[in-house]
Amino acid sequence: MNFSEAIKYIRKVAYLSQESFAKEIGVSFSTVNRWERGKSKPNYAAMKKINAFCNDNSIKVDFDEDDS
Repeated sequence: MNFSEAIKYIRKVAYLSQESFAKEIGVSFSTVNRWERGKSKPNYAAMKKINAFCNDNSIKVDFDEDDS
């Protein structure tokens, strides 16, 4: 699963809007929107927050870091 698919999957499993997910992990709505559209990827700090969110909510996801 590529980053954009994984972010959307995490958000959907948690029943969160882009805005709510952004607040949960401390980024802007537009950042989550860009991730889901494949316009950018999370930086290291954001990935740590996403991983913590997944761990806290028992969400299992594998990121394919080689997607283009």
